[in-house]
Amino acid sequence: MGRHGWNSGAGRWRFTALLGVGLAALALVVTLLNTFPGNGAGTEGTSRDGDTVHGTPSAPAGAPEPDVGWGFTHTQFSADEGAGAATRRVEGLLSKAGGLPQNQHIMGWGADNPEPVKGRYDFGSLDRRVDFMRASGATPVITLCCSPDWMKGGKAGVGNTNWSQAALETAPRADHYQDFADLAATVAKRYPDVRHFVVWNEFKGFWNDAEARWDYEGYTKLYNLVYKALKGVDKDIEVGGPYLVMDSVDPRSADASATFKGPWGAMDQRILDAFAYWNRHKAGADFVVVDGSSYTNDDELLPDEFAATDKFTAVGTWVRARTGGLPLWWAEYYVEPADAKDERKGWSETRRVAVQAAGMIAMVKGGASSGFYWNPERENGTGCPGCLWTPTDRSGGGAKLPLYDLVSRFGAEFPPGTAYRTVSVAADDVPNVRVLATDTVALVVNTLDRPISAQIDGRRFTMQAYEVKWLDRRAD
Repeated sequence: MGRHGWNSGAGRWRFTALLGVGLAALALVVTLLNTFPGNGAGTEGTSRDGDTVHGTPSAPAGAPEPDVGWGFTHTQFSADEGAGAATRRVEGLLSKAGGLPQNQHIMGWGADNPEPVKGRYDFGSLDRRVDFMRASGATPVITLCCSPDWMKGGKAGVGNTNWSQAALETAPRADHYQDFADLAATVAKRYPDVRHFVVWNEFKGFWNDAEARWDYEGYTKLYNLVYKALKGVDKDIEVGGPYLVMDSVDPRSADASATFKGPWGAMDQRILDAFAYWNRHKAGADFVVVDGSSYTNDDELLPDEFAATDKFTAVGTWVRARTGGLPLWWAEYYVEPADAKDERKGWSETRRVAVQAAGMIAMVKGGASSGFYWNPERENGTGCPGCLWTPTDRSGGGAKLPLYDLVSRFGAEFPPGTAYRTVSVAADDVPNVRVLATDTVALVVNTLDRPISAQIDGRRFTMQAYEVKWLDRRAD
C-alpha cells in the first residue's frame, strides 16, 4: 500500500514534472511564434479570426440605398471613450436625432493598425467605434484607409506601426493592393451591418512625382480590387470613391482649369484629370465621393466666405453630369481656413455655423444627397471650437454644441430624396441671405455681420448677425 502510494506519488511527480517541462517548452514555442513569425514581427494581442462577426449586428432591412444622408466622421477623439455619463449623453443625443450617419476609418483617426502582421488582426479600437455607432443608432459607414505598414514598405509587427503623418498617408505598394482588398473583405465580414464603404481617403500616397500629377492609374487599380472584393462578400454592399480633394486655385495658376472656374477660383486641372480617369476605368460605383474646401489652395475665400461656398454647387453639378447621376457624397467639407496647426478656431461660433449652413445649402444645390462633417473633437477640456459636442473626459461632458444642432436638424429636414421648393425672397435681401426650403420648412442664413429685416416666403422678420433661422412652412 505504501509502496504503491510511493510509486503513485513518484509517478504523479514525474508526470507533473514532465507536464511542467512540456508546458514551459510549449509556452516558449508560442512566445517565439508570437514574437518572431517572420522578420521579428510581434503578434501579441492579435487574432487570426478577423472575419468573425463582432458583437450583435442588426439584421439588414432589405438592400441598402446608396444615399445615407447628412452626418459626421469620427476623428482621433470621439464619444466612444471617456466618462460614462458623458459618452451616454452623446449616445442619447444621436439616438434622439434618429441616429445620424457616422463614418469611421479603419486605421488612424481613432483606429489602431487593424492587421499588424499579414493574417493577424487587431480590431479592438475599430470594434469600439462600431459598437458606439450601433449604440447610437447610426447608419454606419467605413472608409477603407489607411493601410498597415507591411503593405507599404514598413515593418510588420505589433508595436512597429509608424504613426507619423507621412507614414500614415503612404499608399500600399502595388504588389500589396490585393492584400488591402483582402483586408477590406475581412472588415466587411466582421461588421455585416455596415453596408456602405468608401475606398481610401483623398488619394493619399497616390502622387506621380515623375509626371507631377496624381497616380490615378494606381488608385483605380486599388479601387477596382477593393470593389470586387466587397461585392464578393455581399453583392448588396454599396461602394464608392474616389474621395478626391476638389482643389481650387488662383485662376492665374499654371494648374488652373481653363474652362471650369468661377468667382470662387478655378479648379485644379490635375484633379479633374484624375477624376476623369477613375470615372472611365472604375469597375463600378454605387455612389461617388469627393471632398474639398470652399477656399483656394492659398486659403483665399473668393469673393468672400459665403460666396465662396458656391464652389460646392459648381463641383457637384460637374461631377453629377459626368457620373450618370450617381448619388453624390461629400466625405469632408471645409469653409474656414485652418491655421498652422490645422485648427479652425479663428471665427466666432455664430459665424462658423452660418458659413457651414451656407456650405451645406450649396452642396444640396449641386446635387449632393449625403455629407459628413469632419468633427474636430478634443480629448479633454471644456471648449471645443467647431465640435459637435464638448469633450467626454468628464461626467459633465458630451453636451451638444451649436454645430450639432445644425448638422442633426439639417439631416432630419433634408434626407435623401427630399423635394426642394423655391420660396420668394425680397429683391434687396437676395444678396444677403441663403435659403433652402421644402414644403414644410425653410432654412435661412443671414450672411451679414449685422442684423437685417428680411422678407422671405411672404413673411418679414428680423435676423441677427450671422443668424441661422428655421421657418415652419406648414399651414396653421
